[in-house]
Amino acid sequence: MSILRFPFPSAYPGEPAPEFARLRETEPVVRVLLPTGDTAWLVTGYEDNRTVLSDPRFSRAATTVPGAPRLQPIPPDPTALFSMDPPAHTRVRRLASRGFTPGRVAALRPTTERETDQLIDELLETGPPADLVAGFARRLPIAVICELLGAPAADRTQIAGWVDVLLSLTAFAPAEIRAARMALKQYIAQLVATKRRSPGDDLISELIKVRDEQNDRLSEDELIMLGCTVLTGGFLTTASQIALSWLCLLRHPAELARLRREPDLLDGVVTELLRYNALTTGGGLIRIALEDVRLSTATIAAGEAVLPAIAAANRDPRVFADPDRFDPARTDNRHLTFGLGVHYCLGAQLAKMELEVAVNAIARRMPGLRPATDVTLLGVQSGHLVRGLPELPVSW
Repeated sequence: MSILRFPFPSAYPGEPAPEFARLRETEPVVRVLLPTGDTAWLVTGYEDNRTVLSDPRFSRAATTVPGAPRLQPIPPDPTALFSMDPPAHTRVRRLASRGFTPGRVAALRPTTERETDQLIDELLETGPPADLVAGFARRLPIAVICELLGAPAADRTQIAGWVDVLLSLTAFAPAEIRAARMALKQYIAQLVATKRRSPGDDLISELIKVRDEQNDRLSEDELIMLGCTVLTGGFLTTASQIALSWLCLLRHPAELARLRREPDLLDGVVTELLRYNALTTGGGLIRIALEDVRLSTATIAAGEAVLPAIAAANRDPRVFADPDRFDPARTDNRHLTFGLGVHYCLGAQLAKMELEVAVNAIARRMPGLRPATDVTLLGVQSGHLVRGLPELPVSW
């Protein structure tokens, strides 16, 4: 059986690598060689992806064991929420979920709307052309996630830089990634110390209260890593999704015009953007099989790694009619962008809210928005887990 090199090249931002479609039909479970030199089973079909994402026989905690196959240059931190299995994961996630309740997400909407309007004001004041990535898409999510945690606005640029490094595949050396992880952990530890002395109405202050009043529920390392996880998961993916979403809308002017005429269509547009845009090199985080598990066309042996290709699953024609067409009117849109099972994205509703606000506000306030360059020539961000846009030049 052939072993392919992963990740596959993608010719266009937001589009899944063409190799995914071929594999989904011919070798839906196939061995791949990762940048680290390790091998894994890549899974491209929708149903197989559901199994890998939700079956407890596929472990995230096992990826932290020394020598375990990995996708990124350094092993995952075992105290990170996404590196845990139940019951530890259940305990920590229950506490972390306090920051992402419907009430807290709703409370963050005015902040998100205010930040969005301020960024648009700056774009309009400066005038075209502008880069929608640097001028908007990267700035909004870091503002919202820092507001959620209680991190000072002055630290946003530094935090964003650490996250860029942490989500690297080949763009940064292992030593640089370790240094960024350590710097972010030290930053959160200092933020925790500050919030202990002077609590606020933020997630870190709330988790400190849980930690200090119920000492056996959350360790200090877990508390610090929760802050790191929220920052890592809440910035770059959302920033890239916003940029790719506007690229998609600009490539589909009829759908954009319809949204402007009928703003009530926003929910369907955002849901379809989440399905349509191939945000990462493949999708989900790597898992290790705890026992032999049979998938559609292959058996994953105990100890072997498996990589769910969510970008491929979201274009599976067995589930999505005409999957390569951007269709905001699509019904029963069961995309897997936020994952499935116990590791379903903790901040899914927050990310969706931010995308809704960003799409709605720009569509409403910048009716003449158009590309300032040939969009077919835009580059794909390489060397990272998240395949966002390096830039999106626009005019109006």
